[in-house]
Amino acid sequence: MLTMEEAMRQSPMRFAAGEIVKGKIIEVRPKEVLVDIGYKSEGVVPLFEFLDPDAAKVGDQIDVLLEKLENKEGVVILSHEKAEFKKNWERILSICNEGGRITGKVKAVVKGGLIVNVGVEAFVPASQIDLQMPRNLQGYVGNSYEFKVVKLNPERQNIVLSRRELIEQERTERREALLSEMTPGDIRKGTVKNLTEFGAFIDLNGLDGLLHITDMSWGRIGHPSEMLKVGQELDVVVLDVNKEKARVSLGLKQKIANPWDSIEQKYPVGTKVKGKVVNLVPYGAFVELEPGVEGLVHVSELSWTKRFAKAGDVLKEGQELEAIVLGVNRDEQKISLGLRQLENNPWDSVDQRFPVGTQIKGPVRNLTSYGAFVELEEGLDGMVHVSDISWTRKINHPSEFLKKGDVVEAVVLEVDKPNQRIALGMKQLGPDPWETIERLYKVGDLVTGKVTKLASFGAFIGLQNEIDGLVHISQISEDHVDKIKNVLRVGQDVNARVIKIDRGERRIGLSIKAANYSPEQLKEEQKILDALKPGEDLVALQHAFDAAEEDKP
Repeated sequence: MLTMEEAMRQSPMRFAAGEIVKGKIIEVRPKEVLVDIGYKSEGVVPLFEFLDPDAAKVGDQIDVLLEKLENKEGVVILSHEKAEFKKNWERILSICNEGGRITGKVKAVVKGGLIVNVGVEAFVPASQIDLQMPRNLQGYVGNSYEFKVVKLNPERQNIVLSRRELIEQERTERREALLSEMTPGDIRKGTVKNLTEFGAFIDLNGLDGLLHITDMSWGRIGHPSEMLKVGQELDVVVLDVNKEKARVSLGLKQKIANPWDSIEQKYPVGTKVKGKVVNLVPYGAFVELEPGVEGLVHVSELSWTKRFAKAGDVLKEGQELEAIVLGVNRDEQKISLGLRQLENNPWDSVDQRFPVGTQIKGPVRNLTSYGAFVELEEGLDGMVHVSDISWTRKINHPSEFLKKGDVVEAVVLEVDKPNQRIALGMKQLGPDPWETIERLYKVGDLVTGKVTKLASFGAFIGLQNEIDGLVHISQISEDHVDKIKNVLRVGQDVNARVIKIDRGERRIGLSIKAANYSPEQLKEEQKILDALKPGEDLVALQHAFDAAEEDKP
């Protein structure tokens, strides 16, 4: 009977460590596969060496590398993975120099990139996986891709692959093909690749084109994100192709007709339109009538009677409103709109409702340096000029006599329809006391009044009939007076003598020191006053206020 050794010597097969032999799977265990290679005992292959462990079936023929004929337990040690590696490495060396292409399946994620099975394990750096470095490499595991061999080291038996270079090469080929065949006016499908402040870059399957924000819509757009989002697919119009610089300009709004081409027929002057406020500026409001068409309501066209500093005082963005078309300029793409034209202009009949001479009563709505505005009716004001408040009092500012909210009476002096102004007067409600001043006061009369104002040159005394007289500093005392405030104070009651009346200049001169003068003394004092130079004639009430600053008591 032959011994095992003799049987092996007579066997046509020769077994040696490092050789690749064929074997048949005779049993699949939880962690290993039992393989018959025709040797005196079966060999063992770890299950994890199979690319797909579930595919290992009893009866399958596989190639294995004979690592060791027998271990201590008499088991033949085999490797399916190393057999495949050796076969594939030889195949890779024969068909794939650096720069060649090979297909592989991503096996695992490792530090810095991916492990890819191309028959042997190869490495793909993360920067070479796609055009942009992916954030999540795990999504590539299990997928098969075509790669370019960028580095091959037979001695170390390692391979470095790149998928990015193939993608860039394919995009370059597609870009050149697209540039050669693309012409302005073409409609192309694309995908939004990136958004910027000025537009969007569209991937045309190998060639990026710029869709500028001004070519997205005929209407107003603040940012491309209002219309587009990254990854969105859309059809665009080719506007321009620069083959030398490989640049393509794209348009979206050009797919539809320009609404301004027929704007005059669609929005004739006088038409009532509806729209939405899309932008507010100090001088008015822009109203969208339809996508791509906006009109401007100027701040002056908001109301017939009210004056608004800015459109935002009465309108807000997003507000729906009606307006009247006032003008259309197709070349400049401008439409003028008005809101006040929706109502009758109250100024058309203001002279009939408030003819000159009409007496009115209303609240003081506002005060300015030159007068007071009095409300005649809702939205309609008249103005009392500061000079028309009093016949007799010199008023520098209306706040000296009036305050906001006071209800006053006045008379209509003038109606200016073209300029939308109504002039009112308060003093005209009564007679001018200066017309009959001789009946009220005569030179030599002894009068009583209160000090109303102090000035460096004298003091103003409030008399009856709302008339002021002026006591010059020289007429206060027989003694020399340096400062008025040293001898008089506002509100003080004084007795004085009328020593001068000038009806033409509307002046009354008073003298405190002459209160007890005889007629002869009064005549002498009158001569002194008449001898004053024009620049010194401080008895003149009107000019005195304008020429001097008051001394505060």
